[in-house]
Formats: sequence, C-alpha cells, structure tokens
Amino acid sequence: MLTKREDIRNIAIIAHVDHGKTTLVDELLKQSGVFRKNQEVTERIMDSNELERERGITILSKNTAVFYKNTKINIIDTPGHADFGGEVERVLKMADGAILVVDAFEGAMPQTKFVLKKALELKLPVIVCINKMDRPEARPEEVMDEVLELFIDLEADESQLDCPFLFASAKRGTASLEIEKEGRDMVPLFETILQSIPAPKGDPEADTQALISTIDYNEYVGRIGVGKVYNGCLKMNQDVVLVNAHEQEKQKKVKVSKLYEFDGLNKVEVTEAGIGSIVAIAGIGDIQIGDTICSLGHPSPIPFQKISEPTIAMQFLVNDSPLAGKEGKYVTSRHLRERLFRELNTDVSLRVEETDTTESYKVSGRGELHLSILIETMRREGYEFAVSKAEVLYKEDENGKRTEPMELTYIDVPESFSGTVIEKLSQRKGELRNMKTAAGGYTRLEFSIPSRGLIGYRGEFLTDTKGNGVMNTIFDGYGPYKGDIQYRKQGSLIAFEAGEAITYGLFNAQERGILFISPGTKVYSGMVVGQNGKAEDIELNVCRKKQLTNTRSSSADEALRLSPPKILSLEQALEFIDTDELLEITPKNLRIRKKILDSTLRKRAMKK
Repeated sequence: MLTKREDIRNIAIIAHVDHGKTTLVDELLKQSGVFRKNQEVTERIMDSNELERERGITILSKNTAVFYKNTKINIIDTPGHADFGGEVERVLKMADGAILVVDAFEGAMPQTKFVLKKALELKLPVIVCINKMDRPEARPEEVMDEVLELFIDLEADESQLDCPFLFASAKRGTASLEIEKEGRDMVPLFETILQSIPAPKGDPEADTQALISTIDYNEYVGRIGVGKVYNGCLKMNQDVVLVNAHEQEKQKKVKVSKLYEFDGLNKVEVTEAGIGSIVAIAGIGDIQIGDTICSLGHPSPIPFQKISEPTIAMQFLVNDSPLAGKEGKYVTSRHLRERLFRELNTDVSLRVEETDTTESYKVSGRGELHLSILIETMRREGYEFAVSKAEVLYKEDENGKRTEPMELTYIDVPESFSGTVIEKLSQRKGELRNMKTAAGGYTRLEFSIPSRGLIGYRGEFLTDTKGNGVMNTIFDGYGPYKGDIQYRKQGSLIAFEAGEAITYGLFNAQERGILFISPGTKVYSGMVVGQNGKAEDIELNVCRKKQLTNTRSSSADEALRLSPPKILSLEQALEFIDTDELLEITPKNLRIRKKILDSTLRKRAMKK
C-alpha cells in the first residue's frame, strides 16, 4: 500500500548559470544550523571543486540535507550550464519538487527554460524564487510575468501554474512572500517547501526498489551510486540484484556493503534506509547510472531517460613535440588511457574511444566547455598531452542525408552592436529567428545555428561587443547539414627553427601580426608563435640574433620596443587552433603547433 513519508522532502534547485543557486543553498545550510556558531564558512560551500570555485559555475550536481521542524530536506544543487544538462535531467528523477531560481534583473534565460521543461515533464511541483532582489536594477514584477509566460509556453498544467513565488536575496540570506517587503531570514522558503513540495510516496512493505541517478567516485571505496529508495527498504549487507530499463538482459547479483545518507555536507553511515531516502551505496564495482537495485527474485527496473548523446569530439594524443616530457608528471599513452577511462566513472555524458593507434584517443562530450573543463583538470593533475581542434559529430537520417547538431543561441547585446553580431553569425550559417528590444537599451537576438558555427566564436563575440554582450546556447537536436563554414580568416606565424626567442627576432616578426610569445620563450620548428594579419601561414625566425659590425650607427643601439604578446587562455587557444594544428598542453605551458612539424612535409601534405 502506498504511504507518504512526512518527515522527508526531496528538492532540486534549478536555474540558469549564475542566477544564485549555490549561494541560496549556502544560506539554507547556514540557517538550518548545519554549522557551529563559531565555524568559519567559505562562500559557495557546495562548489567544492577548485575549478568550480574559480569559474563560479557548478559542474557536478551535489547532494546535501538540512533539518527544519523535524523534517529532513534533501537538497540537490544542479549545474546551470548547458554543457552539463545531462546532470540536470538525471538528478530531477530523485526529487519530488523543484525550486526554480531566477535573477530579478536578467529574468528567464534559455537555460531556465531548459531545466524548467525537464521538471514540468516529470510533473514536479515548482517553487519560483526570484533572487538578487538587492540588485539596484531589479525588476521583479516583469520577471514574474516572464516566468508565468514561460510556464504557459511549456504547457504547464493548472496545479503547476498555481505555483508559489518568493522574493529573495541569497547574498543577504533573506526571503519574503511579498515583493515590497524584504524578509528577515529564509524561514518563508523553508515553510513554502514543507507546504508546497509533496512528501515522497512508496510502499514500505513491498520489495526493494532504488534507482541510481548519479555516480560518485572515491579512491578508497571505488564507485558510489547515489539514488532514491522508491519502495521497500534498503539494508546494509543486503543481497540485491542490479537491473536496468535500457539493458533488458542485465541481471547481476551484488551485495550492499556500505550505505550512507546525507546530513549537512557529510555522508553518514546508516544500517537501513526507507522510502523517499536519498542514499549513497558503496561496494558495487560496476554500478551504472540508471540501474535499479531490487530484492532478489523480484527484478523490476524503474524507467529512466537515456543520457543525452555527445555532440562534439576531440582527439587526445600523446605529446610528441621536441619539448615533450619536460614539464609533465604523466606523459605516456598508458597514463593518458588510464586517466581518460577513470573520468568515465563519474562523467556519464563523456565517451572515450580507442583509435587504430595507441597514441591517440577520441573523446566526445556535450560541448566545448565540457571538454575544456576535463583538459584543465588533467593539466592541473600533472598530465602532459596534445589535443586537436574540436569537431562536431555528424549523423545520417533515414534517407541517408547528413545531419549535424544544432544550437539555439540567445544573445543580449547593446543595440549598437546587433548589426555586427547578426552579420558574423549569418556567415557561420546562423538563422535569425527572433529579435526584440529588452530592458536597458539591449536587443535580444535568437538564432538557430549549427554547433560547429559556434566553435571559436566566443572570443570574437566578446571583442565585437566590447565585452558587453551575453551569449547563451542550448542544444536543439540534429538538423540538415548547412554547408561549409570558414572558421579562421587569419593564418599562423610559425617558428622555423628551434631555440630561444630573442627580442631582435620578435621585433621583426611583430610587423606581420600579433605575437603569442615573449623573449626567452623556448620554441621549436613548426610551433605557432603568433597570428598573421593575412590569411596565409608565414614561417619566421624568432631566434635571430643581431649581427654585430665594426661600425655603429647612432640609432642602432636604441632599445627595440616590443608590443606586449597576446597570452591565450585554454579556451582561447582551443578556439584559435585550426584543423591542421594541435594544442600541446603541459602543467606549465600551452603551445600551439602544426600537426606536421617539418615544413617541407607540411607543404607536400597541403598539395595533396
């Protein structure tokens, strides 16, 4: 018999990137008494990963739990970035309701629409929290209307449309049910959660059923499955069977050796967990996302949506440049292979395939950001390797025609820049779908564009809009192939001998374009040292010394002035490289190089 478990609420916090989800969770943790009075607490506690803290984005979904009025509230903080959409889709399956956080100035953004659509499809009740009410340019009434329009667009039912609205400032730790009044604390939000989010239902007497929605990994205990108990009860040392809705033949007998529940930011070991509990299970070696843990003799999998397929791929190669192996700790193909396959333990949207050579692996992901986060993480761990330009993954439709991944791109720019943006995106096969005037003299443009048309565009976009534009993209399925796109208008400046860059050589080289290196940088033949002002590649000698002669002219010894080099970040370098180039990545340096270092062989290959 189905019963409700009133002492638990399971909620997911969903929002567009940077609208304040993680800060809101911090406040719920602080105000529920998770920390001692004198405990020093960092900001954005939930973003535990170093890269998350630096970039201010959530990459992995996190679980935590707080207690309010004898009720345990399990909170799942989800990523807001489109590349990590796979995380959001899965974790909503653990929740019985969602808090949608919307910025009081920016309003409903593309990612808001994406995550809300997923929540509504699962028939979850939603609490709308309009955050950042302390912003001077906040416009809560208009944002409220935008959100309601979004609900109607997404065909929400009557009960979902009748959702509660709260007005909060996560930074100040306050929430209120009225626009005009600033709250004193987060109590209105806690109360709304208890009233509006239903308690989990299940049959405590039935056979065990628990669905795994995310995977954690720990070097000591291996893979840890995190999921929710739907029916029955899960006990420590229980013999169970693993089944999966997408793999009918899978039936594996395993044992639950460790069982944890969440309390604050910690995992607490428990002996058993009942319906509605969110648990972490250790001791099952090959546990996968989407697996259902069932009682022996009663295998019935819980349906689970398939994980979104990758849309973009890169080659990860062993570094074979003349400077290889000097800066990294892990440099061999064995190290590279082990590390990439280890990443599959926690990142389910990633694919790693072996190629016909052991020196190279094809790595596919959900977008440029998804792969650049992996590259940056590996680099910080001491890995040295090279990567090729990102390329999209094509498919064929029923008629054998080529299709490619498409993106919906939403751009907010000051009116004066909209012409440039429209022109640039049209060259990259983008179609303008909609254009409207937004608040504060901004124009909102809506494009449908092939994913490959956006590769390498972000940097250009920031330059074109003088840093004032905001661009958001969201995957929009596969569409017919749109024809060839020319990525880069400029060629590369290439060093043609090995050595150390010298001021005299660089001074002559800088007339040709923009340099990426400064004097004293080690270079090798075939390494890209700058960007040419024209379309073709040019080879230069940046190690050239000045020949000393007996006669000196009066001006010869004046100091040579160099323009400061353009130091590329990882994202900029990945955007810059062309299809015949590689990016060499070491813990200390990023170097762009030609795939074929020898200039004669390179010219022959181009003729072919």
